[in-house]
Amino acid sequence: QVHLVESGGGLVQPGGSLRLSCAASGIIFSVNAMYWYRQAPGKQRELVATITGGGTTVYADSVKGRFTASRDNAKSTVYLQMNGLKPEDTAVYYCSAVHFGQQWGQGTQVTVSS
Repeated sequence: QVHLVESGGGLVQPGGSLRLSCAASGIIFSVNAMYWYRQAPGKQRELVATITGGGTTVYADSVKGRFTASRDNAKSTVYLQMNGLKPEDTAVYYCSAVHFGQQWGQGTQVTVSS
């Protein structure tokens, strides 16, 4: 059974930073691409960042240059470093993996507000 547990969300002022973590179990983590999504109120869930098993990253245009995904395969953990946060980054952030279907964590709330 796959478990994905996000942490690190919170309230931050515009321009601030947060680092999200996602601990994974139940998958062969090192070979799995991992995904970060977010969903703002009233909006569809959107893909923010992808990181392959080898560490190659792809970002949505809206976060490129501000967000950085990384992974520690020894800890089965993926991270999302978010810098230069904007109010429009406010959302619930989810990590995801594909393992017999798309698997989701419970999400962590990120609120960017002054």
